[in-house]
Amino acid sequence: MAISEDTANACAEEAQEEDKPLSTEQGGNMDKIRDILFGAQMREYETRFVRLEESLLKESADLRDTAKRRFDALESYVKKEMEALQSRVKAERDERSDFVRRLSRDLSEASESLSKRIGDLDERTSQAHGQLRDEILQQSKDLNEEIRVKQEEISDLLEKRFQELRNVKTDRAALATLFHEVALRLKDEFKVVTAGA
Repeated sequence: MAISEDTANACAEEAQEEDKPLSTEQGGNMDKIRDILFGAQMREYETRFVRLEESLLKESADLRDTAKRRFDALESYVKKEMEALQSRVKAERDERSDFVRRLSRDLSEASESLSKRIGDLDERTSQAHGQLRDEILQQSKDLNEEIRVKQEEISDLLEKRFQELRNVKTDRAALATLFHEVALRLKDEFKVVTAGA
């Protein structure tokens, strides 16, 4: 039967109360006494400590393994997420680059088309201006010719009318002379002049 701790403490106190230092033989005896008093409990404590240490070591190893597995899983998950994020970013960057290239190409084509249309419009406008100038010049020539013809016609007509008026005027003078002669004859004042007289 194991000795209680109170009895063991009392024995230890008695040994400490002695003023003389213990010899080697007495120290060895104390170890034996201690082994007799506490041996079974110490072995039980040692067994418990060993089991507790093994349990702690096992649990520590299990915790390490669990933590390592979780860290590995977390690292794998983070890597996968980073790869997915990088692929999404790359895809978006490629898509934006394609969009920018398409937009640039469309703007370039629109600019070229607009430049071509402006060039065609300038050419058509120049042609239209040239045609309009030619038409105005031709109409001006035609109008000048028509004015010249009309002027000649009016000049000829005026000349003709002047000639008619001269003829009419001459006839009036002859008519006046005739009337004068008639008047003189009526008055018996008309004298016929012969060529020999």
